[in-house]
Amino acid sequence: MATTTLLNTPLKIATQYVHIWNENNPARRRTLIEQAFTPQASYTDPLMQAVGHEALNAMIGAAQAQFVGLRFSVLGNPDGHNNVVRFSWSLGAPDTEPFATGTDIAVITPDGQFETITGFLDKIPG
Repeated sequence: MATTTLLNTPLKIATQYVHIWNENNPARRRTLIEQAFTPQASYTDPLMQAVGHEALNAMIGAAQAQFVGLRFSVLGNPDGHNNVVRFSWSLGAPDTEPFATGTDIAVITPDGQFETITGFLDKIPG
């Protein structure tokens, strides 16, 4: 298997990803998804899964509808090697304890697009 190097830094990749999750205009978010994800990109976590641009956009929109007013932020220092990036995130209102936190693992294509995202929920309400 060929080794791929990251075109962008792990921090840039994580920041781009979080920006997409925070975009609440569906048309703009769809454009960002089309630019950043392969056509058959997949997302999987314990609560949600989606494959393809339309499903990713719908999934993010549904999450936003459930958590109105909350925003995602990158936590800590993302890291990566070859074509894999690992980063942590928080979901919450500014200047408050995060509502939820998690860690995502992204596989990036040689041209810098998201191919797969596997999400882990570190702290969830309940």
